[in-house]
Amino acid sequence: MSYGALHVARTGLDAQGFRMQVIANNLANVNTTGFKRDRANFETLGYQIMTQAGAPSSAENRYATGLNLGTGVELAGTSRMETQGTLQTTGNALDVAIEGAGYFQVQMPDGRTGYTRAGNFDRAPDGTIITPDGKPIQPQIQIPEDATSVSIGADGTVSAQVAGQSEATELGRIEIARFANPSGLQAIGDNILVETASSGAPLVGAAGEEGRGTLRGGMLEGSNVNVVEELVDMIETQRAYEVNSKMIQATDEMMKNATQTL
Repeated sequence: MSYGALHVARTGLDAQGFRMQVIANNLANVNTTGFKRDRANFETLGYQIMTQAGAPSSAENRYATGLNLGTGVELAGTSRMETQGTLQTTGNALDVAIEGAGYFQVQMPDGRTGYTRAGNFDRAPDGTIITPDGKPIQPQIQIPEDATSVSIGADGTVSAQVAGQSEATELGRIEIARFANPSGLQAIGDNILVETASSGAPLVGAAGEEGRGTLRGGMLEGSNVNVVEELVDMIETQRAYEVNSKMIQATDEMMKNATQTL
């Protein structure tokens, strides 16, 4: 019986250790543009059924509840919380935030399409709008060399004021991808997510249409991490870890006493 308690407490230590890592990653990315916090989800391990509920306890009676012994806990997965981050005005013409559902599309080096909420874009030497690490947005949009100013509309339309022209020139439109299950997207680093079977296929189109959010030029979406909430979760996790540690110590002392007595 004591060996079983040691195993259960060990699974508790492992689970709380994983949760602390999730919290640490959330806090580390508190200032990351467009970052969405993760939540650790747990589930029980299998149960040892010593006595089945409803089994005969005598010739005329049956057990009302039975005897089931749990074997611990495990991390079932992590869920990304898709709540809106705070919009921050930057004044940079190529900064753009999504207000609502959806993701920007970028071209990955391997040819795949990546998805991101980080709209801190830049301009390549050839005028292409790119991410800070050089990934071009999809569809690609190029800014003329003689453009004096650039603006991004709520529907994703990118316009530029070109020297010698009285009216702004439309350069293209930033399209937004929406997913049936955005939490199913897989994070691969660099603020990039990729499609999975769980996320479903992207529904691509203009911003503000068919459930896609609108765009806010000259703004960035901040992380949705709430430092106070994360600190509360961190303290709770620390206490749970300590309790499981004490359980191992208590079980060890019980086994030691039993050995000495026998």
